[in-house]
Amino acid sequence: MTTRPGSDENSLWIRRFQPRSGAAVRLVCLPHAGGSASYFVPVARAMPEFADVLCVQYPGRQDRRTEPLIDNIPELADHVFAALLPWADRPLAFFGHSMGASLAFEVARRFEREKGVIAAALFASGRRAPSALRRETAHLRDDRGLLEEVAALSGTDSELLGDEEVQKMILPALRADYRAAETYLPEPGDPLRCPVHVLVGDDDPKVTVAEAAAWAEHTAGPFTMKVFPGGHFYLTDHANEVIRTMTEHLRAAGAPSV
Repeated sequence: MTTRPGSDENSLWIRRFQPRSGAAVRLVCLPHAGGSASYFVPVARAMPEFADVLCVQYPGRQDRRTEPLIDNIPELADHVFAALLPWADRPLAFFGHSMGASLAFEVARRFEREKGVIAAALFASGRRAPSALRRETAHLRDDRGLLEEVAALSGTDSELLGDEEVQKMILPALRADYRAAETYLPEPGDPLRCPVHVLVGDDDPKVTVAEAAAWAEHTAGPFTMKVFPGGHFYLTDHANEVIRTMTEHLRAAGAPSV
């Protein structure tokens, strides 16, 4: 794994598991609640040579586990935006799953608002549109209740969730992430100008197909939606198709076909 251009802030937030310095576009991957940069190692390895995959590592997990947690989307977005600025020497595309989709949206907004940089694409996976509000309170449950929520979504191995040491390690970051995701309210603003491509499972308890389709309200650019069989982590069973879908859209946006 390498991280360049180098600064302490970049090395904390941005991970490259398959560096491609000559790539035409950088694909920024933002994890779900409780997730980490390493979740996207398979994506980094599978994407074509024209895409340099940058995986975001949130504080409070893995090698950042001793750092203060961030429990709100705006502050996370500010940090990720700042960490990505040195990487904006070529087009940026964003892929966010679940909470990561909300975060990707806010980072893309910051690039448009602060730098006039329009993303090559925003891929919003397994997440309702910012305008599709729900009242969710999993972050207020006790530890057992929160772990049961995670297990029900099949995002973490159930045996690991039953391990007391693992619970102690993951619960603080998990709760902070759930608080960030569940309390997120987008600030008023213009829609994005970049293409938005939504990917969703047809049996996802966290987002209906209608809630996913509402992402169309948040871009003045092209919009597409692809519905997969499966639940919240549909992408585990459809990884190849997800990669193929992103590749096709990035090529359509101007990335080379080689």
